[in-house]
Amino acid sequence: MSERSRASFNIISPKESSNSLKIINPDHGRVTCWQNRNMTSVQSIESHVVLGTCHHDCPDTCGWEVTVEGGVAVKMRGNAQHPYSQGELCPKVNRFLDRVYSPDRILHPLIRTGAKGTGEFRQASWDEALHLVASQVHEVSAEFGGEAVMPWGSAGTQGLIQMNSLDRRFFAKVGASRQVDSLCGATAMVGSTLTLGSPLANDPMDIQYSQLILLWGTNTRLANRHLWPFIEKARANGAKVVVIDPLKTITAEAADVFIQPLPGTDVALMLAVMHILIRDELTDTDYIVQYTEGFDELKEQVSQWTPTRAAEVCGISVDEIESLARDYGTTKPAFIRSLIGAEHREHGVMFFRTLTCLPMLTGAWRHKGGGFSRSVGSYAATNVDDSVFDVPSLSAGKERRSLSMNHIGRVLNDTTLAPPVKVLFVYNGNPLVTAPNTELVRHGLEREDLFTVVSEQFMTDTAKYADVIFPACTQIEQLDVVPSWGHLYLGWNHQAIQPLGESVANTELWRRLSAACGFTEPELFENDESLIINALHDVDIEHLKTDGFVRLSLPVDLLPYANGGFETASGKAMLINHGLPAVGLPALPTYLAGDEMAADPTGRAQYPLSLMSPKTHVRFLNSTYSNLPHHANPEGEMFCELDLVDATARGIADGDRVRVFNQRGELDVVARVAANGGRVRPGLVVVPFGWVGDRTKDTKTVNALTNDLLATYGGGVSYYDTQVQVEKI
Repeated sequence: MSERSRASFNIISPKESSNSLKIINPDHGRVTCWQNRNMTSVQSIESHVVLGTCHHDCPDTCGWEVTVEGGVAVKMRGNAQHPYSQGELCPKVNRFLDRVYSPDRILHPLIRTGAKGTGEFRQASWDEALHLVASQVHEVSAEFGGEAVMPWGSAGTQGLIQMNSLDRRFFAKVGASRQVDSLCGATAMVGSTLTLGSPLANDPMDIQYSQLILLWGTNTRLANRHLWPFIEKARANGAKVVVIDPLKTITAEAADVFIQPLPGTDVALMLAVMHILIRDELTDTDYIVQYTEGFDELKEQVSQWTPTRAAEVCGISVDEIESLARDYGTTKPAFIRSLIGAEHREHGVMFFRTLTCLPMLTGAWRHKGGGFSRSVGSYAATNVDDSVFDVPSLSAGKERRSLSMNHIGRVLNDTTLAPPVKVLFVYNGNPLVTAPNTELVRHGLEREDLFTVVSEQFMTDTAKYADVIFPACTQIEQLDVVPSWGHLYLGWNHQAIQPLGESVANTELWRRLSAACGFTEPELFENDESLIINALHDVDIEHLKTDGFVRLSLPVDLLPYANGGFETASGKAMLINHGLPAVGLPALPTYLAGDEMAADPTGRAQYPLSLMSPKTHVRFLNSTYSNLPHHANPEGEMFCELDLVDATARGIADGDRVRVFNQRGELDVVARVAANGGRVRPGLVVVPFGWVGDRTKDTKTVNALTNDLLATYGGGVSYYDTQVQVEKI
């Protein structure tokens, strides 16, 4: 692909040259030349180090140190004292200062001057931009009611107060529609809860004590890289690592055993493993009797799932299934690790519902280094109470309708919605890249009767459709505390430098908007430190500030279910859950095909290939960083990876330009075809997630194709239940 301009938007500025910022940054984070662009309150000339915590949508939540000289951040490195990240940052965050000081940063409020999507804006004062937004909110609320205002916020920052705190209060005061559901994470949490009665599970760091590690549907070396050293520690003590994934990832390449089932068939494999455990008497009878309910019914259910039947469904060998079950039933401690990718299906909740049954049968919960771990984010409630951010009195007791963030495209295009969404706020996210079915989202954002407000650091795909853009801080320009969902440490993030230009933290944006709207309730203007202190409990805050991290107040040996203690009505794990039929789910773990074309042979013939859109790029994180040259250029261009069999049948060779398409959209990308044993198997194609429109040939990304069907339960969405066709251009 030809080199594309980094500055793909046009800002009409009254002071184009005098306010410019020039950065030369050849050596990973050291700023060698800079000019102030309205920076305020430059700090001491002397060099000093400021502790912080990474805010990204990643389980690792690394500790970092920022070296500041004369008010300028000149170096960032990992905090070597952090027990989990241990001084290492990832390839993305190693160049975080490139992002902070990028010449493409949005540092002033902008007001649209051209057509939506063209990226044509003029610089405005804060007062002008705030007045325009406040006027629109009041006018729309007066005509249509507050529910015509919709917030759409995601996980661009996962900080305690900058992700969501004062925004809840602002939108409650406005009477806006409530955002519900989740692009990722919620379905996995709910699925685990359907068996355990709670989302709580084992400490991921205890994986170092395991003798058998099953990495099921997780690309640990890429998406959870700081856990890998703990896995290697277990390996050094004799542990076997098994990776189960429909894609041959870099983690699969490093495994002792790799099992590659067909996409969406994992539950069938789990049921067959249970079949063998019971058949060969590899179960812990005492644990089952004392701490579970429904074993007899489960035994009957899995009796139908012979290894032969599962092998046919999953597209793997009987021997692979037998070996997996035998290892799991005879090796102790045995640890199952998964993350969230497997939830991105219509029946994604059943993946986690079923997977959490496996350690029940073997009693793996008894052992340090055994059990199951997905997210440990729910443990943060031990010391963090974010319910303090909700102030019911602000909404005056009025019920507010719920709108799914996963259906942003459908919501914006729904002509029957009453009232229609007339004002949209987007922050901490880029739905035109990250939401499913993005061409429908684009169509909605093009509406001339929709007033869109975006808080951003860069001119993203979504920001180009905004009417007003407010400049957002980066993590080193703001205060926050960051809970983790990948380990048990709470991180403090000191503000290292003053905000560049006129950028503000999210909390300050909501305070300014509240003032502009004429709201006066003091809860709308609470300062950042007060928000943090009121949300934390039983925490030595001075210790947290000084060290940059503190472990949650939990036992060192965290074995939540070693002696039962499940948060269910009976106190036992629910191998059978009698409440599920009432919400349309089977009471027992059940394999359900979620393929969007499964019931339509004609459609399946039209779109015969399953599409997955995983994260595969080491330098991207969701849609963050792929706009920056040092991150995007080494990754080449967006591609579609096909198996040689599928490519040959279509006359496609490696490097050909291809059209990937379905009923939702199409992409123009380059084909990748491995001559000998590629990463995908026949019937599966991969177009990685993470690219932004400015870096693709047709300005579209993979989510132009993905399925926006909501998961059957749990609040997720069916990204991976997507069928496509591929043809040579």
